Amino acid sequence: MAPNTNELQVINTSWQIAIQEILRMIIRDMYHAGGETSFNTHIKRIEEAAVHSIYTDLRLRGTDEWTEVLVKERASNFVTTLLTSFTYDRA
Repeated sequence: MAPNTNELQVINTSWQIAIQEILRMIIRDMYHAGGETSFNTHIKRIEEAAVHSIYTDLRLRGTDEWTEVLVKERASNFVTTLLTSFTYDRA
């Protein structure tokens, strides 16, 4: 039997939080040494490259155009929300 809607929402939210925390640690470790301006520049570059890649390189098999556009839009919004949530940690 398939999981109910609440279980799927919990799984989806848990997955998003886990990925966000992993990325936060990776990005912090990679870009912290250059200072806050450098950190913010790297975040913006990653965001722009990821959104560009989603819109130009992502191909979904077996879906119609409307679904593909919707997925790309939501994925791009998720990238932007995720990356703009990262802040430079001065500690």
